[in-house]
Amino acid sequence: MAVNAKKIAVYVLVVFALYVIITDPAKAADYVQIGFEGISDAAKAIGEFMTWAANGGKS
Repeated sequence: MAVNAKKIAVYVLVVFALYVIITDPAKAADYVQIGFEGISDAAKAIGEFMTWAANGGKS
């Protein structure tokens, strides 16, 4: 049951992505930019945490 739900969710996500790309490429580009900015911010936060941890938790 869970596998089927997962396949359906992926299918719906792919259809939505294709629909947005075809109907409004500028909005799709904005979504991609937002996604990459989020990934970048998360990577920076993880890097800062790892640096803090490597320094023994000292500010």
